Amino acid sequence: MTDKKEKSVGGLIVGRNPVLEALKSGRPIDCVYIAGEGGSIGQIKKLAQDRGAVIKAVSRQKLDEMSGGAVHQGVIASGACAEYSSIGDILNLAERRGEKPFVIICDGIEDPHNLGAIIRTAECAGAHGVIIPKRRSASLNETVFKTSAGAASWLPVARVPNIPTAIDELKKAGLWIYGTDASGSDYAKTDLRGPIGLVIGSEGFGIGKLTAEKCDFMLRLPLLGKITSLNASVAAGIFMYEIVRQRGM
Repeated sequence: MTDKKEKSVGGLIVGRNPVLEALKSGRPIDCVYIAGEGGSIGQIKKLAQDRGAVIKAVSRQKLDEMSGGAVHQGVIASGACAEYSSIGDILNLAERRGEKPFVIICDGIEDPHNLGAIIRTAECAGAHGVIIPKRRSASLNETVFKTSAGAASWLPVARVPNIPTAIDELKKAGLWIYGTDASGSDYAKTDLRGPIGLVIGSEGFGIGKLTAEKCDFMLRLPLLGKITSLNASVAAGIFMYEIVRQRGM
């Protein structure tokens, strides 16, 4: 008989029944890694989808490496450090505070240290929430939680299927969307006091084309040395605190 108690290896939940029970219990699950089909796999996929977890098809070799030799039965799950919120939750927080919405949109930030640092700065700067995509992005894992210094427990983070669609929702709520790009306007000479969604692009490629097309304005930072870009979390911090300065918080 297979033990249904949760088996954890380095923060991962290993094995079909442990993952199934974790999903049934409502525990925050970030991603389920699956190799193979049959048995309870279909039920696990259905529950994972219902809970909003990302499902990734991987090789058994990949699971062997992740589990460190523990019996995984073709299934491993990673837990989330906090519950994901919705865009509505973020906007409602701004309304409850009586403030103009201030939202950070991460377009493909894949390094968990960068995402954690952005969440930490956003919380300190008084932002109302962070939006990340389900795919091609770091998620609320243990590294993000640690790097955020616990801010991921306090600041709403919404994970959405599609960033351009999420931007449309923010625009309908009255937000202006500011992207970040070297071709943009000087950030310090741009009025950032209104309801704002600030888009931070990925570490290597910046903002995606479809996302950029949704932006109302582009902002740039002055780069006076030979390096042509800043770390994503550092750039995000500079932009966020310019918004703080202009709002007089």
